[in-house]
Amino acid sequence: MKSTVVKHSVVIARHKTSVSLEDEFWSGLKVIAGERDMKLWELLNFIDSHRRCSNLSSEIRLFVLDHYQRTAKHKHATFYYGELGSNTRSSRPRARPLLLKE
Repeated sequence: MKSTVVKHSVVIARHKTSVSLEDEFWSGLKVIAGERDMKLWELLNFIDSHRRCSNLSSEIRLFVLDHYQRTAKHKHATFYYGELGSNTRSSRPRARPLLLKE
């Protein structure tokens, strides 16, 4: 099976470098940049400036994973509880009792 890891040349903090990422992470990164109304290089500079590990490729993967995990949790919470931040009980669906068949 062919690896989908691709080396991408980028400029971060005015220095040319490369990051090796799977196509899915690279695509996800571009989507996140678009959602935040940022250029890809701006998002890469943001990730680099807030880096917790020494490997930039790993940091980008963690950033993309974190973004989609937070998005999934928010969508689940919105689906179950209604819009977050709403103080009315009517916005929350009532829990249905679990019926066990004997």
